[in-house]
Amino acid sequence: MSIVFSNTTTKNGLIQIIERNCGFNDADVSGDATLLAKFTGDINLAIDEILGFMFPLGGTWQLDDSNHTDYPIITTNLVSGQRDYSFTVDGSSNQILDIYKVMVKDAQGVFHEIEPQDMQSDGASSFYDGVNTTGTPTRYDKTGNGIFLDLIPSYNSTGGLKVFINREASYFTTSDTTKKLGFAQLFHEYLALRPSYQYAYRKSLPMVKTLDYELQKMKAAIKEYFGTREKDVRKQMKPFNESNK
Repeated sequence: MSIVFSNTTTKNGLIQIIERNCGFNDADVSGDATLLAKFTGDINLAIDEILGFMFPLGGTWQLDDSNHTDYPIITTNLVSGQRDYSFTVDGSSNQILDIYKVMVKDAQGVFHEIEPQDMQSDGASSFYDGVNTTGTPTRYDKTGNGIFLDLIPSYNSTGGLKVFINREASYFTTSDTTKKLGFAQLFHEYLALRPSYQYAYRKSLPMVKTLDYELQKMKAAIKEYFGTREKDVRKQMKPFNESNK
């Protein structure tokens, strides 16, 4: 089930689970500003960890935190004569973690998906040959925090560049109460288990082995669940290339 950040009445929030896991008395964490800040930081680090092993399992189901107020798609203007475009944060200042699809609007106003291309590979000379050919871009290279287009746009287009992204989650603050993590609802307890284990490990508490066991068990369950969640996508067998061994 989904779990709120903190509920001092029902005692079923992440903070209250941590208190029980680590042998604290009731409100020892929720009522202590320093401890609450430390555990909030550890919970947010747990969010980063869970994203780290969930993103690669997403397939065609794009993971995103439902606490965000928009979709993980950035639209910006295509500028005549400009090859490179920087993407560090989205419109709400959330850090962009990855770009996985780019679309460009042509001079007639129709969007077309363009292909990814590594500038350092063969067939990518149009990115750097100095000819600076203009037209409608057909390929893009991801470098640093931005993208480079193979053809320099020969026209201006308002909202002409559409970028599909993965981004960081919406993190908790110490003042949160009813807020929940906006994904992995079946496994929200992970956000209490990991900080509990870390605290027990740091303090050499007797429950550290039990917490580690529960943590690893839930991590495996998360990977198994998200690795098979695309029930509407037909799995295909791919031939094995002996030369790749």
